Amino acid sequence: MGLVKFTCAVVTRGLFILVALAGVWRVTSVKQDHTYWLLTLLFLPLVLEMIVTLNRRKGQDYKWFSPAIFLFLISIIPSIWLLELHHQQNTVNDTECKKLDSFESLRRTFMMNETFGNLTQDNYLKKFNQALSAVCSREWILALHQILLILLIVGKWLLPLGGGVTRDELSQLLLIFIGTAADILEFTSETLLDVKEKSPQLVYIILGVWTWSMLQFPLHLAVVSSKPGSEDEPRVQETSLLTKHSTDMWHITEALFIQDGPFLVVRLIVMTYSRVFHQMLGFFAIKNFLVVILNLYRLTVICQNFRHPSSSTSGAIADQ
Repeated sequence: MGLVKFTCAVVTRGLFILVALAGVWRVTSVKQDHTYWLLTLLFLPLVLEMIVTLNRRKGQDYKWFSPAIFLFLISIIPSIWLLELHHQQNTVNDTECKKLDSFESLRRTFMMNETFGNLTQDNYLKKFNQALSAVCSREWILALHQILLILLIVGKWLLPLGGGVTRDELSQLLLIFIGTAADILEFTSETLLDVKEKSPQLVYIILGVWTWSMLQFPLHLAVVSSKPGSEDEPRVQETSLLTKHSTDMWHITEALFIQDGPFLVVRLIVMTYSRVFHQMLGFFAIKNFLVVILNLYRLTVICQNFRHPSSSTSGAIADQ
């Protein structure tokens, strides 16, 4: 079991570094400036974290917070920012690029079987590098967003469980991550397309909100909570609202201030300031509004039940 944990911890961080390295390579390629290779220095904290975790915790993650995921985000988010801003400023250059919108386009872009026999290893790497460079910037950025979100979910699954975290809690957390990732991907991909040519300033706002929303992934508060003692203990009566409903309060905080609330504000700004509107933008704005309202309703119900526990208890007894 120790070997399995060690292998999972190393492989997961290796995948993190590999994807972040691909992002740095793409930035260096589009900027035509080798100075951007200095972004690889952001990998050092992740490497140091891996060494410390393997030595002191035998690869085991933490209960409330995942330093590996947090440091992975630090290593790759700057590259995505640079690519998004470069694409926003150079959309004209995408007219002659290759789109990956079909199996045939994928085959033409990456398959070199007809000439592979006559190519040396160095020439093959050069050809492969040219093929990657010919892909449209939008396709590259979207792929990085998708791989990042998928790797966050798979990486959390592979990382050894933190102390006190059960497999049931991990499964719930992974399901939450999938829903969160889908919402974040839709927000960045669709909203950036709506505003990039009409208001460059909004691009910074959208990327800032996207970065803020990504901070949900290193945190495990969605399902992992400190559980009070048994119901027979008198101290349970003195439990605070935040302690008793910690997971519910985190869900509400997440919706209001980290994801749906900021997403709603940005979409309203896009519709009013940039005068952009279409069916999907309206639908997701309504969805964010409903999530915010329902979470406020949920917060009200929790507060009322906490303040008047006797009435809810007597009602339950009467129903029996």
